[in-house]
Amino acid sequence: MRVTKRRTNPERSSATRSGLIAAARQAFVVHGYAATSTPDLVEAAGVTRGALYHHFADKQALFRAVIEAESAEVAAEIEAAPSAGSPIAALVAGGEAYLQAMAAPGRTRLLLVDAPAVLGQEQADAIDSRNGVRTLRDGLQAAVDAGVLRRVPIEQTAQLFGAAYDRAALALARGDDRAGWLAALRAMVEGLALPR
Repeated sequence: MRVTKRRTNPERSSATRSGLIAAARQAFVVHGYAATSTPDLVEAAGVTRGALYHHFADKQALFRAVIEAESAEVAAEIEAAPSAGSPIAALVAGGEAYLQAMAAPGRTRLLLVDAPAVLGQEQADAIDSRNGVRTLRDGLQAAVDAGVLRRVPIEQTAQLFGAAYDRAALALARGDDRAGWLAALRAMVEGLALPR
């Protein structure tokens, strides 16, 4: 006789929340935020409206959870990038990993177009600051501390680099020349390197 272990309430709750986020991500990518209704979301997730509202105050709160998850995934992919070599090489590799992460279907639209429109630029920036921009801050600080990068204002430089990488991600999503963008971004990073 096979014994099936019952999931605990926290496990069921976590699974429901994760299912809602996954279903919402798919719906927001396919239909857009405005065209996605809460009945669409609960149907796609296979839950009740009560379950949706137990986990999220409204559709915007669920959208914010999708954006938080996407942004955290991008940061994780950047941090997982091979960083052999100098801190400058690590910054370049991290930038390339960012562009690769943003190539996931729908991600550029979600993070760079819809998030500022739905959540407001301030909230979208705050989420990015905890994730992608944080990886830039960390990489820049490591390069400065190693003595291979000019002493620059870390926060402002991270914001500027982040804006450049976001612009590249938007351009690549439209089918622009990847090699050209990578060369320009590499030159930007290497331009701050101290002479050897």
